[in-house]
Amino acid sequence: MSLHPSLQTYADAWTHSVDAITELVQPLVEGEWNRATPCPGWSVRDIVSHVIGLDCEMLGDPRPIHTLPRDLYHVKTEHQRYMEMQVDVRRHHTAPEMTSELEYTVIRRSRQLRNEGRHPEATVRGPLGTEQTLEHAMRMRAFDIWVHEQDLRAALGQPGNLDSPGAYVTRDLLLAALPKVVAKDAGAPANSAVVFDVNGPVDFLRTVRVDAEGRGTIDGAPSLGPAVTLSMDWETYVRLACGRIGPLDVADRVKSEGDQDLAAAILRHFTVTP
Repeated sequence: MSLHPSLQTYADAWTHSVDAITELVQPLVEGEWNRATPCPGWSVRDIVSHVIGLDCEMLGDPRPIHTLPRDLYHVKTEHQRYMEMQVDVRRHHTAPEMTSELEYTVIRRSRQLRNEGRHPEATVRGPLGTEQTLEHAMRMRAFDIWVHEQDLRAALGQPGNLDSPGAYVTRDLLLAALPKVVAKDAGAPANSAVVFDVNGPVDFLRTVRVDAEGRGTIDGAPSLGPAVTLSMDWETYVRLACGRIGPLDVADRVKSEGDQDLAAAILRHFTVTP
């Protein structure tokens, strides 16, 4: 049995990021595990706990039986409560406990991927008791772990891997969300176009077109008369789309041309992660 070709990209991206995370946290002393990250409410320890917890769930391990404290200000939704469980249960673990559990989980998960013979459309357990395809689950793991690798790099002052395999999985996933952001959330007018010009380690030009019925689509062809053109670097794009910063935090790094009210509405709705 071997991994289906359509899953290999996600397995490679996960492996690259989890190896980077292991390397980042291995030398940390106890106090450094408590450093705040750009991920709201989570420390370095919390991010690593999340990585361990979700990969344990991909392995089919039972979820911990644990009651969350009532004073976690960053936990507002059921989805966040679900994700917080694996994090809070490890909040008092020591640095050696964290690194050893991470290492053991990575070994188990890597073995699972080497022996993975299921079809991409096979059904697996998802958050909150949902079911999802194996391909979707692996795509989301590759995306999630790369974004959290970047959170750790920001917290520890070690930038890098902005163009690693996980970055391209993240690009495709975030671009797929843009038509909804522009057409539905920001309310771009019918028969209009919005151009996104992103530069840096991952660069692209994409146009979201809104048809006469108000439906959005995305393509790589430029628009001759866009309602708005938004230009920014790749790192800023990711941090905005993943809710790590708000538009006001990066006003000097985002250039908007055209309808400024529409541009502001798009940036207000730019975060697409739950």
